[in-house]
Amino acid sequence: MARTKQSPEFEIEVGGEPYVWRLQRQPQWSSDTAAWRGMAIAVRHREGQREAVLEFPAGTQPKYGAPQLKASQIAPELVARAIASAMVAGWEPLSRGKTVAIVVDATGA
Repeated sequence: MARTKQSPEFEIEVGGEPYVWRLQRQPQWSSDTAAWRGMAIAVRHREGQREAVLEFPAGTQPKYGAPQLKASQIAPELVARAIASAMVAGWEPLSRGKTVAIVVDATGA
């Protein structure tokens, strides 16, 4: 069985509640849509099971050979805004159910 390499998880507090997030997807080319796709982060409440994948817009395509984005380079304020936006959009982190995909803008709103 192949092992998958996951990004490290980071803790963040939003509205007094603890969350855990990780980089789900690097910005990349998508052959499905024939377009550049932005990064996505996966987030869940520390005590919950329901995960949300927050998808950001593509932005500018990196130069060939540029280093890949690291999760530690993502601003905690951006992640906090995106989590708050996901909850406003209807994500209930302590509920049960399938993973929810939510598209946010470049500022996380």
